[in-house]
Amino acid sequence: MSAPARAFTPRHVQLLRALFAAAAAVMITFSPDHSAAIGLSVFSGFVLTSSLIMLLAVWLVFPAGQRWSWVVLALLGFAAGMTAGVPAWRTEDLFFVVVIAWALATGVVELIVGLRARRAGETTARDSITVGAFGILLAVLLLTIPAGFVQPYAIQGAGEFELTGIILGVGMFGGYAAIIAVFLGIAGLTPNRVEPAAVASAPAPVEHGGDR
Repeated sequence: MSAPARAFTPRHVQLLRALFAAAAAVMITFSPDHSAAIGLSVFSGFVLTSSLIMLLAVWLVFPAGQRWSWVVLALLGFAAGMTAGVPAWRTEDLFFVVVIAWALATGVVELIVGLRARRAGETTARDSITVGAFGILLAVLLLTIPAGFVQPYAIQGAGEFELTGIILGVGMFGGYAAIIAVFLGIAGLTPNRVEPAAVASAPAPVEHGGDR
């Protein structure tokens, strides 16, 4: 008799993470204000809700040997989200410090988990490696933005504007969220692959011949 299917699976974790990432991407994309206050507000909501899902997954989805990484990711998210959630602290410097630290730390953790999972032959290895690589890439891109960057530009018929470092930083975070949403959404909706070992171990069909 087969064991009952779990109501909450790794696929649901991926889809929920994709949902929150998509919400963050939409809010950044359609907001005319790319200030530190808006960026940190969206970032705070994104990482706090994602961390809550990870903590639920610790107890409902993953076995004991895989829980440590999700606990670490959740704690890093809660620390970054709570720091970014204080309105009085929402400055441009804090945006870069918190987002870079979070992206780099969580990216390294997810990358290590994915590499270990690949050696163990687990099907979720590619997802962790890709998400971890995107996190590290976000941190590197944010680090390349010079402090106090301001670039004036003009649009004919619209006026003169300024492209600042915080606008670039918030935009990069929005782009990261959009990419993660698409990737995790596809991963969550893709049917699980049947491992060759499982196919080989499956019992062969029994053929019934006619009476001789």
